[in-house]
Amino acid sequence: MRVFSFLNRQARPATQKMTVFSAERSFELAVVRHPRARRYTIRVRDAYRDVVLTMPKRGNLADAHNFAQRNVAWIASKLARLPDIVPFANGETIPFRGTPHRITSRADARGTVWVEHDESSNALICVAGNSAHISRRVTDFLKREARKALTEASRAYAAKLGVSIGKIGLRDSASRWGSCSESGSLSYSWRLILAPDFVLDYLAAHEIAHRIELNHSDRFWNLLDSMMPDRRRAEAWLGAHGNGLHRYGKPRR
Repeated sequence: MRVFSFLNRQARPATQKMTVFSAERSFELAVVRHPRARRYTIRVRDAYRDVVLTMPKRGNLADAHNFAQRNVAWIASKLARLPDIVPFANGETIPFRGTPHRITSRADARGTVWVEHDESSNALICVAGNSAHISRRVTDFLKREARKALTEASRAYAAKLGVSIGKIGLRDSASRWGSCSESGSLSYSWRLILAPDFVLDYLAAHEIAHRIELNHSDRFWNLLDSMMPDRRRAEAWLGAHGNGLHRYGKPRR
């Protein structure tokens, strides 16, 4: 799990591509030269569903390729174990505020997107209009709900600490759930609306705490604990399930 706040922004290392082969298929890897890398490493990124090989700055591409080829069975196994992509489409079930909701097309209805329950108390996300627009309309709905919930939570914690906040933005980052700048501008992943409310609430508390402690010092964690005594519950949830939130809303390959 990564929960980042104010960061010094540095240029990303340049990437190259290489391909390795198994008996059944080929795999493309992004190759990154990193100045602090001491050895060759491979990781499969759940959120992006891709493979990254990191190598020392002075490493040899031929050695990197041989290393990747030797580990092609591991790459294939890791990719095969990734959870299925779940598009925003009619009949699919997605989490909303931590509760499973089935996306249901209401082609003849007026409006955009709303939540209701069927006769068996199953939660539904109902989408009006042409089914071709379901994915966009569900995405827009989730982002609106995320902005509303995160704005309310951020303002509540800011009032509790007596601090000001700036603009609140949303993004779809796989590397961080939230951030706070020195000026008080906040940014969150809109995918937090898929998680249970206590997780979204924790992220808001985390970033607002940075309005006093713009670091991850002991003072910061003590402050956050005073705001949210059970923060470890939310951190544990993100560690176990956070990556899985990135599989929703993407087209199946």
